[in-house]
Amino acid sequence: MDRMLQDEEYSCIVSSILSEKEFSEKMGEIKHHDSTRLNHLLKVSYYSYKIAKGLRLDYQEVARAGLLHDFYLDSVYNQEKLKDKVLLYTVRHPATAVYNAKKFFTLSEKEEDIIRTHMFPLDVKVPKYAESWVVNFVDKGISTLEFGHKFSHQLVYTANFYLIILLHMMRIG
Repeated sequence: MDRMLQDEEYSCIVSSILSEKEFSEKMGEIKHHDSTRLNHLLKVSYYSYKIAKGLRLDYQEVARAGLLHDFYLDSVYNQEKLKDKVLLYTVRHPATAVYNAKKFFTLSEKEEDIIRTHMFPLDVKVPKYAESWVVNFVDKGISTLEFGHKFSHQLVYTANFYLIILLHMMRIG
């Protein structure tokens, strides 16, 4: 996390968002996969920024929108209450993130598209810009890593169990 914010150009781009208390304090309090939502947002924003910069895309809008893509205030506790409506919740939160972001920041059309379409293909809103696709893919990758990390010990135990069975079967056969 510190490494990301030590990147002066990146830090300059996102500083106005991070200095907004309603954003940074609330996002820092909400659990998200294996960490906090703020950590997730920073990772998606920073890695999307690096990729967009390498591809000569609009990396500033990618950095900003990547940081705002999950700017909704429902906590894990509230998500627990919505378990039976997970898919509905999953496809609705981008619109809520756009709404919240617009309350505090001015968004370009591209930034709004990045935030609104980051859940494609779970949501049917197809990204219009290459920048939107970058954040979409990075978010999927980071979410998968975070979610996998949360259950990594279970995956290791399961893999080891099957490996032991396989080795035992090889000795028998």
